[in-house]
Amino acid sequence: MTSNRVAFLTVFVWVYSVLASVVMMSLSVPLQLCGNIINKVYCDNYSIVKLACSDTTVINVCGLVYIFTVIVALIILIVYSYMRILRVCFSGCKQSRQKAVSTCTPHLASLINFSFGAFFEIVQGRFNMRKIPNI
Repeated sequence: MTSNRVAFLTVFVWVYSVLASVVMMSLSVPLQLCGNIINKVYCDNYSIVKLACSDTTVINVCGLVYIFTVIVALIILIVYSYMRILRVCFSGCKQSRQKAVSTCTPHLASLINFSFGAFFEIVQGRFNMRKIPNI
C-alpha cells in the first residue's frame, strides 16, 4: 500500500462521511414534526423522521442507501481484505498460519458481532415498537 493510496482512502472516507451526514441532516432539518416523544434511549435520525407530519419517502430511500453503503459495503471490504491477508499467510509455514488465525479470528468475531447488532438496530427502528414494554 503506497502512501498516496493511504492518503486517498483517508480523504475519501472523511469526505464521504461528511457529505453523507450533511445530506441526511439537510433532508431532516426542514421537516415539520407532529410529536416530540422518541421511544428510544438515544436520538437518531430515523427517530426524528418518524415524527414528521409530511411525506418522508425520499429520506427513507436516502437512509437505506446510506445504511447499505456504510454497513454492507464496508463489511464486504473488510471480509475481502481478511481473505487476502489469510491467503498470503496460509501460503507460508505452519507458524505463520497459526499467528494469522489467532490474530484475525477475534477481529472477524468483533466484526460479525457489530454487524448483527447494527442490522438488528436498523430493523428494529423500521417496525412499530410502541406495544413492546420498555423493559
